[in-house]
Amino acid sequence: MTTEEQHTTPGVPAGGETVHPLRERVIQVLKTCYDPEIPVDIYELGLIYEVRVDPGNDVYIKMTLTSPACPVAETLPPEVEQKVRSMPDVNNAKVELTFEPPWEKDMMSEEARMELGFW
Repeated sequence: MTTEEQHTTPGVPAGGETVHPLRERVIQVLKTCYDPEIPVDIYELGLIYEVRVDPGNDVYIKMTLTSPACPVAETLPPEVEQKVRSMPDVNNAKVELTFEPPWEKDMMSEEARMELGFW
């Protein structure tokens, strides 16, 4: 999965349908969440696989970590869930942690690769 596919395909309706306006605000909040060991937000790092907002403003996020042994495995997903849940207009938030597909460096955005010197 390319970074572009990852950031634009999951959770985005096909066929030119409009995207829920809350989705973009959720993404902005995700860009305030960081793995404390990496100076790049979790969205640009490619850890977010899906962002979905249902008609009742419940938000579902599927995310991964850089590895199953990541030291923030117990704290980062609940932090993400709480930040999104506390947003105005969000009814509820659920974060699902997955390791399929496993995270790889090529899932990072171009901005993240530049920041981390992966050129």
